[in-house]
Amino acid sequence: MKIQFLGAAHEVTGSCTLITACDKRILVDCGMEQGADIYENCDLPVSPNSIDCVLLTHAHIDHSGKIPFLTANGFDAPIYSTLATNKLCSIMLMDSAHIQEFEAEWRNRKAKRGGESPYEPLYTSEDVAATLKMFVPCDYKKEYQIFDGIKIRFIDAGHLLGSASIEITITENGITKTLLFSGDLGNINRPLICDPEKPEKADFVVIESTYGDRVHGERPDYVLQLTKIIQNTLDRGGNVVIPCFAVGRTQELLYLIRKIKEDKLIRNHADFPVWVDSPLAVEATEIYSGGLTDYYDEETLELLEQGKNPILFDGLNLSITSDDSKMINIDETPKVILSASGMCEAGRIRHHLKHNLWREESTILFVGYQAEGTIGAKLLDGSPTVKLFGEEITVRAQIERMEGISGHADHDMLLDWLKNIIPTPEIVFVNHGNDDVCDIFSDDIRKAIGCYAVAPYNAAEFDLLTGECLYYGNREKIKRTKPLVRKANAAFQRLLQAGKRLLIVIEHNRGGANKDLAKFTDQINALSDKWDR
Repeated sequence: MKIQFLGAAHEVTGSCTLITACDKRILVDCGMEQGADIYENCDLPVSPNSIDCVLLTHAHIDHSGKIPFLTANGFDAPIYSTLATNKLCSIMLMDSAHIQEFEAEWRNRKAKRGGESPYEPLYTSEDVAATLKMFVPCDYKKEYQIFDGIKIRFIDAGHLLGSASIEITITENGITKTLLFSGDLGNINRPLICDPEKPEKADFVVIESTYGDRVHGERPDYVLQLTKIIQNTLDRGGNVVIPCFAVGRTQELLYLIRKIKEDKLIRNHADFPVWVDSPLAVEATEIYSGGLTDYYDEETLELLEQGKNPILFDGLNLSITSDDSKMINIDETPKVILSASGMCEAGRIRHHLKHNLWREESTILFVGYQAEGTIGAKLLDGSPTVKLFGEEITVRAQIERMEGISGHADHDMLLDWLKNIIPTPEIVFVNHGNDDVCDIFSDDIRKAIGCYAVAPYNAAEFDLLTGECLYYGNREKIKRTKPLVRKANAAFQRLLQAGKRLLIVIEHNRGGANKDLAKFTDQINALSDKWDR
């Protein structure tokens, strides 16, 4: 009975854990990494065709995104999840495949011109279609016997529609142990979905730590926050651009905007348009509106009983095609734009940032976690410029963050969730957090609960019968000397481009007033004197 950590170890994304018990190999999640990679990852230590099943906590790509890669390499076994996770994966994994295929097509055009070897996508749409056939939908709180000696149970994690913590009860050689995977635990009192359900028993716990070093503070009034930001931006004549995860956060924001419009809280702009510019978000919104009532909270169910759709309203526009997307910025009407991806690393949001970051009247509003190294994190850290499509864009727009709307439980909520487990677990494994946060939260667990807690590194392996660590994992960080050289070269190339642009600007001023030309000349000379070395 062993557990091995293959992803999200001292990192936030790429969740993947291997359990070996009762002569079975079980993966809990198999996600993609997003953002900067900190530690060298090990390869999957077993062949995909030897994996007996996958247990999936929820549909987010950093938990589900590499399952089709397993399929492409021989995996053919059940994938257990909730029904809502199954439905959301049907659109999210296909969207991911399209991205893989598009990138492969682009790279191969470039490779062909350069005489390089062809690039293979991580997986294809056909791999996703095969993967979706393996899903086995499960209900919350119901126990399922998946193998001799192994039972599973899903409980609501309150993070995303259908998200779950998973209990795994294993009986091997007459000894029974219960493993509990938190998945991503949700914040409380959020729109649409229920609060996380608290567990009651577990011998071993694997818990996330995304916000393991901070607390959200008193729950703010989401509607009031959003109303103020929209009002101020529309009054300036700008756009509110919201980098938004297509699944989950987009639908929560639509719920809040529906209430703002219904209660007529915006003055002088009552009919302001709202655009959802992400085909994936549009499909997800249809799923959220599709009668999955078992996953809604009481307030949402009351709205449905009144005949109200909780996330649809007058003035909502759904952008499907690229032409639809382009028209959003051509139209000068002040508006709210929700677009993916939530960390600004890909997707249509990058186009909206390009058109709005340099505008003082616009606002970029962040409503979710931003992993280190992403464009979203750089903007929140006050970066004066960001690079989009090879162009440096000056940041003049207002950069705002909506407080308290995080989809993750904070430090105190995570501890409270753990404290509900009686007796205390033998070991708590901490993952899915930034490098130092995993260690900080492990220490806090030991102090607050009094049980052994450890933050395993990638490839770390433990014997669950003895509690012994069989391998401590890879603690060597990725060296980044080459990227720094490339960055320096890129910086000098930008300087050369700026010099060429200056010559163009000088030419554009030919025939200008002597007074203006003299002032311009003095500015250039002063700059040259400063940097002449």
